[in-house]
Amino acid sequence: MPHTLTTPRLTLRPWRASDCVPFHHLNADPRVMEHFPSTLTPQESDALIARINHHFAHHGYGPYAAELKETGAFIGYIGLYTPTFEAHFTPAIEIAWRLAADHWGRGLATEGARAVLHHAFHTLNLASLVSFTVPANQRSSRVMEKLGMICRRRTLLDGIDSVIYGIDRGEFEQRGWTFAGR
Repeated sequence: MPHTLTTPRLTLRPWRASDCVPFHHLNADPRVMEHFPSTLTPQESDALIARINHHFAHHGYGPYAAELKETGAFIGYIGLYTPTFEAHFTPAIEIAWRLAADHWGRGLATEGARAVLHHAFHTLNLASLVSFTVPANQRSSRVMEKLGMICRRRTLLDGIDSVIYGIDRGEFEQRGWTFAGR
């Protein structure tokens, strides 16, 4: 069973059946999926939840369902994932997030991702994490930079121009952050 992580404004928790419909809407939103090949159908979103739950069962970590403490509303996911493709930086563990567009610009991705970083380095005892996006996705790149991640390389991933960010435990600890801060 996955842990539940909390921040001042978020609960990062295991997925529930009630998350399916809001996750369908999130993945069907062209704004949210702007930097992905396409939006997802409800069936593709359900399959993604099944893969996430399998990932938690197999690895002991994964992308958590992100919920606003104030309202209990599901707003997306934030967590860890093991990429299955081969690249110069794999094997690796990725920190990733996807939030509904109505919740952008409030520091929620950064707040939740800091809690995940803390969990990754201090509970799971991981040595390093990566994150990647396309150069045009400046919102995600800004979150990576706010997390203290360093742009390590620009490369092609599956033929797509991408930037790879990374952080190791020492770099995270140098910042002296607790996961409660933004």
